Amino acid sequence: MLAFRKVRRKLRMGTICSPNPSGTKTLEVCNADWMASLPPRLHNVPLSNLAIPGSHDSFSYWVDEKSPVGPDQTPAIKRLARISFVKKVMKKWSVTQNLTFREQLDAGIRYFDLRVSSKPGDADQEIYFIHGLFGIRVWDGLMEIDSFLTQHPQEIVFLDFNHFYAMDEAHHKRLILRIQEAFGSKLCSACSVESMTLRRLWEKKCQVLIFYHCPFYKQYPFLWPGKKIPAPWANTTSVRKLILFLETTLSERSPHGSFHVSQAILTPRVKTIARGLVGGLKNTLVHRNLPAILDWVKTQKPGAMGVNIITSDFVDLVDFATTVIELNDLLQEDRALAKC
Repeated sequence: MLAFRKVRRKLRMGTICSPNPSGTKTLEVCNADWMASLPPRLHNVPLSNLAIPGSHDSFSYWVDEKSPVGPDQTPAIKRLARISFVKKVMKKWSVTQNLTFREQLDAGIRYFDLRVSSKPGDADQEIYFIHGLFGIRVWDGLMEIDSFLTQHPQEIVFLDFNHFYAMDEAHHKRLILRIQEAFGSKLCSACSVESMTLRRLWEKKCQVLIFYHCPFYKQYPFLWPGKKIPAPWANTTSVRKLILFLETTLSERSPHGSFHVSQAILTPRVKTIARGLVGGLKNTLVHRNLPAILDWVKTQKPGAMGVNIITSDFVDLVDFATTVIELNDLLQEDRALAKC
């Protein structure tokens, strides 16, 4: 049955992605229009019941080792970073993705985990993505996402702004204005989670759900509160403990009123970094464990009490996005059986 679903999806998508410029694995099937390609029976299913692939620290495909250490780091790390090679090591452990926003979108990623910061001492109040070191400007990332959405008008994205650093009220207002400027009428106003279906969003021509984990969300109708998209974090280096945590938090998931993020990621500890100082996150922790994590994903089922959004590091190392997307065929099969 799984092999049949893969063939069916390849026929449905019918596009082969070209190699990405970062030199990583060629994407086997282009999932740029996977939402538009879902069977009509799933168009009225709440998005909270669909299986949606996401990425962890989505922006971290590039960080600037020449930039100051970010305000998300401890004073001890900032002092250590005065040693020339320390930032090179930080970069190896700060990068959690190989693909740009556009490449992730083409691969099928629809949920983005975003952490942002101002640069202390920066006079223009620009906002940047951050994970230990500063990444690209938020504005540039938003424009890249908007360009994709304009070309693919039936695809929906979740932008989860969940960490803010060195940001006062003026910085927040600037960021929110940037969001408005970037997406305009594509923004979806916060409302009942259960009413968010593909069909309803297509009718309204809305494509972007913004989650804002800060009280400022109350001032803007297009900002969804962070509590609507809980993302429990296992904080472990053990695959066994991670899977147990994912299973437990899924069983505790509220069946109504919110989306749900399963963070299928391992988190390095200080001793993990010390042992794999040169190898970095990908080579030390992710590469050898991601296949086992993907095996867990393959056993899941979407639905009100099943998986919804699943995130991973280095989403291109395995067929992560396609595997998550194909879980939606189980919903299709359930509906077919119900009619028998």
